[in-house]
Amino acid sequence: MTAAQPAPLSGACLCGAVTLSARAGASELHACHCSMCRKWTGSAFVEFDVHAEDLVVAGPVRRFASSNWAERAFCDRCGSTLWYRLTTSGHESYAVAAGLFDNAGGFPLTREIFIDRKPEGYAFAGDHPRQTEQEFLAAIAAANQGETP
Repeated sequence: MTAAQPAPLSGACLCGAVTLSARAGASELHACHCSMCRKWTGSAFVEFDVHAEDLVVAGPVRRFASSNWAERAFCDRCGSTLWYRLTTSGHESYAVAAGLFDNAGGFPLTREIFIDRKPEGYAFAGDHPRQTEQEFLAAIAAANQGETP
């Protein structure tokens, strides 16, 4: 017996020009405090993961290649943050901005990365894993080599 899939969530950008329907891969939020995410969002990037086949997007989306291996997308009209996505082969999921969806889907925050890059002026409550930049990058390298992080 397989677990029931979560219902799709409907969301939109600030001006409503971009609409999204997304079925989260897991009912949980993640936050990234790296400098690119902070510059892109004005704070931490809070997201949930969505497999490519579980995301439907309509409207004027603009993509920005923020590195040789990733893109960030935003609404071409209002500038709302939409998603972060690895563009290297084998990575078929999106980190979709939680703020596009009412109550962020009701999901709890379960992980923070680049915690050592977080400004001192705020902190998210809760007892969940928090990885430094070095810990996160080491886990990614291990996963790319087939090891369990």
